[in-house]
Amino acid sequence: MEIRRHGDPPAFAFEPKDHVDLGEAMGILDFGRAAKLSGPRFSIARGAGAALERALAAFFLDLHTRRHGYTEYSLPNLVTRETMTGTGQLPKFEEDLFKTSVGSRDLFLIPTAEVPLTNLHGGEVIDGTALPLAFTAYTPCYRSEAGSYGKDTRGLLRLHQFTKVEMVRICAADQSQHELEKMISHAEASLKELGLAYRVIVLAAGDMSFAAQVTYDLEVWLPSQHRYREISSCSDCGTFQARRANIRTRGTDGTRSFVATLNGSGLPIGRTMAAVLENYQQQDGSVLMPDVLVPYLGFKALGPDGTPQI
Repeated sequence: MEIRRHGDPPAFAFEPKDHVDLGEAMGILDFGRAAKLSGPRFSIARGAGAALERALAAFFLDLHTRRHGYTEYSLPNLVTRETMTGTGQLPKFEEDLFKTSVGSRDLFLIPTAEVPLTNLHGGEVIDGTALPLAFTAYTPCYRSEAGSYGKDTRGLLRLHQFTKVEMVRICAADQSQHELEKMISHAEASLKELGLAYRVIVLAAGDMSFAAQVTYDLEVWLPSQHRYREISSCSDCGTFQARRANIRTRGTDGTRSFVATLNGSGLPIGRTMAAVLENYQQQDGSVLMPDVLVPYLGFKALGPDGTPQI
């Protein structure tokens, strides 16, 4: 169900191209060579394309740490079975994970930074006066996308490896709805600052993840598809993950209870890059850059050949 919309989709006097055609024409995206290296559903960003990815990540991290109060972490990309179980990826979703075995030790590549961030306090009792906790991290994410073959196989929307800035909040259980609204506003701020039109929807129970009790999706406008597409999910997991990972809090009276955990994308780099390229494209094949990214990039636009334009 749609909750609200923000911004107007751009009106073009020409038929807008998709991000694949734009990126390959400019020489900043190379899906052919990515497939040569690793097979389908991988991407390569080159030159100004790689700079744009880096700029987006730096902008999101600065926004969340400086304005929204999150603590930034640099995390392992490989985690244990116990860590995956704590956030609900195992045992139910094992077929959708990449796993490596070294000797007798199984480790899993993280599908999102939610997994290590949420488990940072696994098995611990957090003093109630320290809550809420707010964490963010920029990591690669790895997903086999089992069962999704044939869906969004073109471009940056559904890859086996992608990068994302993740937000995680840990709070008292009775504060989870308030914290969820706060997290949604942080994801929305990322899109507002970039000048991208989006809408917010609440998911039906059957569309939510295994661990979530409430989920809101943010969907960004993609001109080439003439519709909104998911770019962020913000979920209140209640005490479900905390019970699995044994994360509790201690009140002022000494009583202990399970915390609530929340997670949200803030935002994925590839999907955001696709949205920027498509929404800011010009008729001659050039692409303007959102004003907030210019200090990170050092240029204001990309020419049709991918050359930065100061």
